[in-house]
Amino acid sequence: MPGPGHGGGPHGGRFGRAYLTEEEKANKPKVTKDLIRRIFSYLLPYWKQMLLALVCITLSSALNLWPAILTGRIIDEGLIGRNLPALIRLILLSLAVMLSANLIGVAESYLNSWIAQHITYDMRNQMFLHLQQMSHRFFTTNNQGDIITRMTSDISGVESIITSTFSSILSNGVTLIAALIAMFQKNAVLALLGIVIVPLFTLPTRMAGKTRWTLTREAQACNDEINGILNETLSVSGQLLVKLFCKEEYEFERYETLNRKMIGLNIREGMAGRWFRVVIMTFSGIGPMLLYLVGGILIMKYNSALTVGDITVMVALLGKMYGPVNSLLNIQVDWIRSMAMFTRIFEYFDMPPEIRSPEHPVVPEKAAGEVRFTHVDFSYEPSRLILKDINFSLDSGKSIAIVGPSGSGKSTIVNLIPRLYDVSAGSVTFDGINVKDLDLTWLRGRIGIVTQDTYLFNGSIRENLLYARSDATEEELIEACRKANIYDFIKQQEKGLDTLVGNRGLKLSGGEKQRISIARVLLKNPALLIFDEATSALDSISEQAIQEAVDPLIGSRTSILIAHRLSTILAADEILVVRDGSIVERGKHDDLVNAGGTYAELYRTQFGRA
Repeated sequence: MPGPGHGGGPHGGRFGRAYLTEEEKANKPKVTKDLIRRIFSYLLPYWKQMLLALVCITLSSALNLWPAILTGRIIDEGLIGRNLPALIRLILLSLAVMLSANLIGVAESYLNSWIAQHITYDMRNQMFLHLQQMSHRFFTTNNQGDIITRMTSDISGVESIITSTFSSILSNGVTLIAALIAMFQKNAVLALLGIVIVPLFTLPTRMAGKTRWTLTREAQACNDEINGILNETLSVSGQLLVKLFCKEEYEFERYETLNRKMIGLNIREGMAGRWFRVVIMTFSGIGPMLLYLVGGILIMKYNSALTVGDITVMVALLGKMYGPVNSLLNIQVDWIRSMAMFTRIFEYFDMPPEIRSPEHPVVPEKAAGEVRFTHVDFSYEPSRLILKDINFSLDSGKSIAIVGPSGSGKSTIVNLIPRLYDVSAGSVTFDGINVKDLDLTWLRGRIGIVTQDTYLFNGSIRENLLYARSDATEEELIEACRKANIYDFIKQQEKGLDTLVGNRGLKLSGGEKQRISIARVLLKNPALLIFDEATSALDSISEQAIQEAVDPLIGSRTSILIAHRLSTILAADEILVVRDGSIVERGKHDDLVNAGGTYAELYRTQFGRA
């Protein structure tokens, strides 16, 4: 928290500049009673600590003025009065007050930090829990970087708001009021002069700061363009392209133009900084000179009761007022940015989870994995149907394969079963119960999905397997790995199951990652197994290893297979052919090939040839 007299620099406030950009002006949040009430709802649990912090801020701000006030007595009683004991006593008192103010300031900083950390702790937990409950659609439609920013930068900014903006208002307000009271007690004329000149002297610093910030932004934009040229033209691929198209001279001209512009901006920014310092030093010096002049006139011409010490005190108090006034002049800007940050956070909090368990969910004792689609339609947007009138049933212990061209809706069909999305029309049932009536955790706990894009956490093989079932024994881990045809590979590793897989499993091949993901799903022991393009991105050897793991599983439990390679689905009890969101054919492999339809077309192409 900025202490008294340090409430704002030339740019003002914690946000680094004392004005709003055009974008910030256009997107200025609407501050309502509900918004303020909601913000303070996070502060309410810590009201005792807040009250203590407010007391510390008030005491620290007031005590910080006392050394300046005692300076007058030191001059009048000690120095001019030639009273050494009084001089020593006043100096020691001033030091004691200063030390007390600093110690209270430390306590105030600790309380501010403690409150801010606990509030951000609460908000992060609330945000993470809320995001965990959001539907799959939320994560596919929203930018991942924006989601992470709300979780990290925005919520971290709340800490700065509490420790800076809110406390700065009170601290600078108390300092300013206390300084004005002390000045009026000394002399009303000089106090009024101080009230007039302080705002006038802070405005030029704001203008100079704005000019320098504008130049800084222009220089940064120019520097970004230069870095873009360097990244493009000095990379291996970029240099090859430049040489092949004989663009060396063209690229040099682009670089030289921006380089010249950058030099001009740097010179202007440097000079603006120099003029800025001249403005600050000049105007900061004019204020005390005016007080000395008016104070001297009052003493010499009007026989005022003012003393040299009194005028010195007034000058010191005037100096204490510069920071708080400048900060309070900028407080509207900081306030708007603070409200904008809270608004961004609350926007996410106000997004209701699209998919959740019903109020009174059904929780069956057992699961057989039977699935039935009845006249199912689905669309991401109302104007465009992705699935149209999907009808099929999968009995317990049976297997179905779903094939079709890319983008036909195959993965969308299986995503409706664990309610990653909800149907637009029709119904999906699991063991004869509409999935919307089932407890969501129970439903997803009975379904295992192996996708094409295998995701492994940055840890060991063991940790990734235990993610499915944290209480699995060593024997169960090994058995799952055997069934997934990956245990021989694990045995060859020096650390076995404790082998690290790297970020997203980058230390493993695609086939190894896929088989570990199959073992992880097997540990879950689902009633329904879904393989969604589990081998499409793999080489023939890896595909064969995975196929050897998948085939026994298909024969032993209810399963759905989605595949481009038709050789991987021959063991299925039934094949569904999907095209443009509709089931256009169904049957056995041989029957579908002989039918001469979409399946036969897929079979004849190189992409789908067995």
